[in-house]
Amino acid sequence: MAYFLAKSDPGAYGLKELERDGKTTWDGVKNAQALQAIRAMKRGDRVFFYHSGGESAIVGLARVASAPRPDPKDEKLTVVDLAFDARLEPPVTLAEIKSEPRFASWALVRQSRLSTMAAPDEFAEWMRRRYPKAKI
Repeated sequence: MAYFLAKSDPGAYGLKELERDGKTTWDGVKNAQALQAIRAMKRGDRVFFYHSGGESAIVGLARVASAPRPDPKDEKLTVVDLAFDARLEPPVTLAEIKSEPRFASWALVRQSRLSTMAAPDEFAEWMRRRYPKAKI
């Protein structure tokens, strides 16, 4: 199993909507590095759902619910389905993540505008310790 992080502005489509819908197609990603992350996803991989747009925090968990596929609106792009798993209370802020020196090289810290990325196994383990009841 691999871990990823997907960012969304809660004003556009947030965890509340994913929870309501149960599943969504993760589309609209155009950055080459972010598309590379989507293409690496496999069904069952775990996704940390991150709210951008001022909140800057991991607010929930999702899982990859489909294999990546070409975006029907633009075959140069790739989409994948994400399914809601859980809310994380309290959310983990970007400031908390940045305060951990071991995550200094992670794209979340280095490339703040990247919308979808791999998450290091070490981060997943850190999150498991923070949320022992969550399925991370």
